[in-house]
Amino acid sequence: MPLSPFDFQQARVKQVLFKSRLRSVLYGVREAEPALFAYAENPLAQWIQTVLKPEFGTLATVRELESTLQQMLRTGQDLATRYQRGLIEEARAGLDQINAFADQIERQLLALESSL
Repeated sequence: MPLSPFDFQQARVKQVLFKSRLRSVLYGVREAEPALFAYAENPLAQWIQTVLKPEFGTLATVRELESTLQQMLRTGQDLATRYQRGLIEEARAGLDQINAFADQIERQLLALESSL
C-alpha cells in the first residue's frame, strides 16, 4: 500500500511530540524518563520500523533518517543529563542542536515523500 501525505504528516507530528517532551524536561515540567530517549520506544522510530523499513528499508534516505533520529535521541539524552547535573542554561541552549536534527529529519521526510 503506498504511503500517503497523511502518513508523512503523522511522522512529523511524532517528531514534534519528542521535541515538546524534551523541552518539558529541560524546563522542569516533567521528569526525564529513559523511554523518552529509547529508540525502540520512540514513536517516530516505531513508524520507521513498522511503516518505512518493511517496504523501503533498502533506500539510503530511510537509513539516513534512522541515523539522524538516533543522533537526535542521543543528543536529547545528553541535554537531559546536563539539566539533571544543574547545567540548566547549557542544556537549554542545546535545544538548537535538537532543532537542527529536526530540520534535517524534515528534509529527509520531504525527500522520501517526493520519491515514493
